[in-house]
Amino acid sequence: MASKSSKKKPNSKRSNSKPAYSPMASPKHFHLKRFFILISIMLPVCVIVVLGVSSNTSYKISSDHHSVKIYGFELVNEFPHDPRAFTQGLVYAGNESLYESTGLYKQSTVRRVAIQTGKVEVLHKMPDSFFGEGLTLLGERLFQVTWLTKIGFIYDTKNLQKLDRFTHQMEDGWGLATDGKILYGSDGTSTLYQIDPQTLKATRKQVIQFNGREVRYLNELEYINGEIWANVWQTDCIARISPKDGRMLGWILLPTLRQGLIAAGYNGIDVLNGIAWDSNKNRIFGKF
Repeated sequence: MASKSSKKKPNSKRSNSKPAYSPMASPKHFHLKRFFILISIMLPVCVIVVLGVSSNTSYKISSDHHSVKIYGFELVNEFPHDPRAFTQGLVYAGNESLYESTGLYKQSTVRRVAIQTGKVEVLHKMPDSFFGEGLTLLGERLFQVTWLTKIGFIYDTKNLQKLDRFTHQMEDGWGLATDGKILYGSDGTSTLYQIDPQTLKATRKQVIQFNGREVRYLNELEYINGEIWANVWQTDCIARISPKDGRMLGWILLPTLRQGLIAAGYNGIDVLNGIAWDSNKNRIFGKF
């Protein structure tokens, strides 16, 4: 999900083993609109790639008595990004910048990055014993979870100073998002959590299913126009989920993005992770 080749231990988020769950093969044709994704790869310069995602798809499938739309993409633009940043969480910060949570023990950080240049504007280095994961922005506070712990941190948005530490009720810390009122979390299972940002207690849990099977390995999350978008670990897919009832609304399929990048000479690609939404300009950022 980022520029490093480091892997976590077996049965973990960074294992080389393939998950049992595989969403579906890609449909052949799509109608496209704009979509942005940040791609971090093992090269001297990483890139932010702008993509297009369909709003009127030409392909639907039936799932649990309702239609699930399938979306494709179009590559539009790219910007530089630190190839050493093992991106785990991504949030649009305004003013053409992103908040980013990076992982790896002894290397995890929270940072604010300029989109156009990739320059790190503000950086907070985490304690060596923590592996940074999902990140979200609620009000003037950044919430972050960490891998293999039930511990999270809260940061000031201006200087990224740590304001507080909390524990949560998820099985692990993988992804975070917010609708501006509550937090949504993922722990690498098929469960989507709703979390009270004041008490940090889980108020609701929904098991996400598609065609009668659990959608496991839900990873980085973003709340976009009333939907939860989730990277699904070790797939080139983004799941679109209704936070109201946990229904699958659609899939964004990006396997040809990987193929195109490999064909262009980008050989250090890992897996999709990180989704950030600029609601003012209807832009979506993410990364490979």
